[in-house]
Amino acid sequence: MGETAKFRARGKSFELGRRTWLVGVVNVTPDSFYDGGLYFEPARAIERALTLAAEGADIIDIGGESSRPGSIPIPAKEEKKRILPVVEVLRQKNDVLISVDTTKAEVAEAALAVGADIINDISAGRFDPQMFPVVARAKAAVILMHMKGTPRTMQLAPHYDDVLGEVKAFLGERLEAAESCGVARESVLLDPGIGFGKTLEHNLTLLNNLQFFEELGRPLMVGISRKSFIGKILKLEVKDRLEGTIAASVVSILRGASLLRVHDIQAVKRAIAVAEAILSQGAVAPPVEGQGKPYVH
Repeated sequence: MGETAKFRARGKSFELGRRTWLVGVVNVTPDSFYDGGLYFEPARAIERALTLAAEGADIIDIGGESSRPGSIPIPAKEEKKRILPVVEVLRQKNDVLISVDTTKAEVAEAALAVGADIINDISAGRFDPQMFPVVARAKAAVILMHMKGTPRTMQLAPHYDDVLGEVKAFLGERLEAAESCGVARESVLLDPGIGFGKTLEHNLTLLNNLQFFEELGRPLMVGISRKSFIGKILKLEVKDRLEGTIAASVVSILRGASLLRVHDIQAVKRAIAVAEAILSQGAVAPPVEGQGKPYVH
């Protein structure tokens, strides 16, 4: 695979890059675009999280507020009510890394207090100025994602003069902002924000050029699971997008992703295992005429 990078969260240290890490999604919401309502009850969410961990998830990402296009924020009190029981019990039952998907420092602090290791902030610390100080005090990790606007407005005719350059500059600036608040560089992961303020063409350009972000020096997480760009390509509803998710996952690791955020851990893990076995051998054969040079990851 590619180069390795140190990753630290709550005193735990890891090397990313030797293999692809999988981040399993558990939405404790009534309205998320794919699994909304399925795991709204804490007991069902906990059961789902344990299942994903058993299937091979390296991180369980728990969210209590939908970020689908057009969604409206909920109060921090309600968000905590949804996720804290799930985080607390999961921490007691399993040592898997736990991420909490939130933009609110109040929610992040409460989740870290009951056992979370990582904060997955789709606003990259822009919505709440206390987010980075909270993460730094807990010596937690943070995932910084690019998003144009807010979930409510992000898909209203998004425009870029240079999508790669603008997303890279944003992530670089937010990485510096996190560090300036005391977050360790080794505790930061980056996410280009597929589907968050992007057209189909923007999403495809980003996925096909993930190596463009290598200069930022931090591992890249990509969230492609069952998203609308797959639906647009295949003309399929969300329930029928598993094969498209697997294809996007394989391309993502070819292009440099270190982590994949997915709903279907077992299926994606099997596909990635085959892809990584092939990639581990390297491309040594001469190119077939008309097909260009072999790609080496």
